[in-house]
Amino acid sequence: MTENNIHSDQFYIEGLLQNDSAVITSIYKKFVPKVKNYVRTNSGDDDNAADVVQEVLTTIYHQAKTKGLKLTCPFEAYFFLLCKRKWLNELKKPSNKRVTISDDTVSIDESAQELVLQTESFDEKQSLFDEMFQKLGEKCQEVLKLSFVLKTMEEVAQQLNVTYGYVRKKKSLCTGQLTEMIQQSNRYKSLKK
Repeated sequence: MTENNIHSDQFYIEGLLQNDSAVITSIYKKFVPKVKNYVRTNSGDDDNAADVVQEVLTTIYHQAKTKGLKLTCPFEAYFFLLCKRKWLNELKKPSNKRVTISDDTVSIDESAQELVLQTESFDEKQSLFDEMFQKLGEKCQEVLKLSFVLKTMEEVAQQLNVTYGYVRKKKSLCTGQLTEMIQQSNRYKSLKK
């Protein structure tokens, strides 16, 4: 993607990444009231809206941090569509019996829809990864967590007080085990479709 395609609202993404309180406050002042109104109009309350907003901001942050998210549409359209879809997915869960959907919101441009689909896909993949990661043994989790944050496998070996060879082999086995668990999951199969 060229720099020309990046929307001027990219500063919201950068602000989230840098935990810039002015940008975050601006998001809450400018965009959250619309989300609250939407959730309240559709069988929810302010607490539900706050949960949706928090989850969406966390997802945007993680996607920006790991995938270098670049906005190609206004932040408002992207953020609102993500919140809206998150809330509708929440309403679809079997435990939610009360569903009234009022959808007279403005149509969202294709760029926002495409970004939202990418973010939702990222969120689903991250959720699946996290779930399977928790099923790994304690030693595997420890080796993989350290390999995510430390620069070299030598540092991981030193931190764990084991040999470099052991850590490389353990990481390889654990990564293989995690990959297999993810690929065997029904969620993974549905994500591939």
